[in-house]
Amino acid sequence: MKDLTFTTLWAVFEEIFGKGLFWAMVAAAVLITLAYLYVLIRDRSVSWRKFLLAQLSMPVGAVLAVLFVFWITNSGLRDIGGPIDVIVVLGIAAVGAVGMAILVYTLESLLGTKRTEGDQFE
Repeated sequence: MKDLTFTTLWAVFEEIFGKGLFWAMVAAAVLITLAYLYVLIRDRSVSWRKFLLAQLSMPVGAVLAVLFVFWITNSGLRDIGGPIDVIVVLGIAAVGAVGMAILVYTLESLLGTKRTEGDQFE
């Protein structure tokens, strides 16, 4: 594999996760992103309380993402063999953390209480 292209990554992720799970994760990511954009446009401001709760959930998202990938690939920390493996695991953790923050903020905005005055950045 000389070139790293989008189609190569697509094929690798489909092979790792399976077509069904991969496309279910893509659909979930698209739906959550659209809901997040809807919330940002609807509220026209950022609620600092919701933002703090979302940030506090980030370590949970990082751990869950790493555990999920280890479970899907039947591997674990004992299989980390070098610096590139550590970088990949840290990347997975970072994506999981950001994804969890977006999910928590979106759910809190859609399902939580109405925002209060003085709670947002304008």
